[in-house]
Amino acid sequence: MIYCGIDWAEKHHDVALIDDTGQLLAKRRITDDAAGYRLLLDLLAEYGDTHDTPIPIAIETGRGLLVAVLRSGKRQVFAINPMAAARYRDRHGVSRKKSDPGDALVLANILRTDMPMHRPLPADTDLARAIAVLARAQQDATWDRQQIANQLRSLLREYYPAALDAIATWTNGLCRPEARELLKLAPTPAQAVRLTRVQLRSTLKRAGRSRGIEAEADRLREVFRGEYASQPRLVEDALGKQALALLRQLEAACLAADELTEAVEESFLQHPDAEVIVSFPGLGVQLGARVLAEVGDDRERFADSRGLKAYAGSAPVTRASGKKHHVGRRMVKNDRLNHAGYLWAFSALRSSPGADAHYRRRREQGDWHAAAQRHLFNRMIGQLYHCLQKGELFDEHVAFPTKMAAAA
Repeated sequence: MIYCGIDWAEKHHDVALIDDTGQLLAKRRITDDAAGYRLLLDLLAEYGDTHDTPIPIAIETGRGLLVAVLRSGKRQVFAINPMAAARYRDRHGVSRKKSDPGDALVLANILRTDMPMHRPLPADTDLARAIAVLARAQQDATWDRQQIANQLRSLLREYYPAALDAIATWTNGLCRPEARELLKLAPTPAQAVRLTRVQLRSTLKRAGRSRGIEAEADRLREVFRGEYASQPRLVEDALGKQALALLRQLEAACLAADELTEAVEESFLQHPDAEVIVSFPGLGVQLGARVLAEVGDDRERFADSRGLKAYAGSAPVTRASGKKHHVGRRMVKNDRLNHAGYLWAFSALRSSPGADAHYRRRREQGDWHAAAQRHLFNRMIGQLYHCLQKGELFDEHVAFPTKMAAAA
């Protein structure tokens, strides 16, 4: 049996091949380009790598062109956590020496000694991997949009509280087109006071509003002409220019989030698992795409539902030593899936009577809100694993049976 370890970098990669006794068979440094990839594949083929019996490879990343080249065929690629690799390095020497060829050798020995303890990269379809790219990008764009909106809101509090009062009744606040058009028209309080009803009506129409324009324009005009504290004129103008700069960033973030949202919806609905996922209460297209992006469509990725629950961070972790016994929440998890699970459980409370009853029962037993919601997510993701394996849709009566039905 031959094992391969690759210590990757930006410009070059170090490769080490060992046999089942730990003897070093070959080591090579390749460049990060097509020529280097061909050299790596030729080196693997020289030591018995074939399509049916590929050599397993350990590397400290799960993405990039090098990983895409290595994942062709039936080859197993193991993405080793850098922290785990650092712990394995201490087994080979206590002097704390470190080198790139030495790290490649350590990675190869990880597979030789503990390959069953590590999970290879899942064999997801190309469509599932494309959905993962789009869903994660849309999630990042949403976070970026909210971060910029928070920065703009903090800036407006320093010199322009009337703008915050004007948009206080609007859903999504500064991210709405009406709010952005108003700030572009009047970035300072002095300019907002001079706005007429005609200008306000035109601004609302330009932002896409079609109902209640007259009443909204009167309300905005009254708010802008209210009594507020103000900064000196020069300082106010400077803060207005800073607000316009942040506003341009916010518009770009909103546009990116909207475009990625459409792309996610288009790709997700083409996947055969989409029907099963959106049948669950609390899971729409966008949140369902995030769940599919992290779970994948490789049915052999998790041995059972417990593995998926631990991966999502919903299952508790036990620390027991002697007389000490502690059961707490899991810290090492897939953060994206855990975040999606929090939103999923929160949304399911309104759309599923069984989920709401389960949550209230956990609260009555003494759980805090986060613990009860995490327990609900733990139960529902186990049900999702079963439905994906069997190809079944969500059934409220099966997922949350009543006491009489359970007794029967």
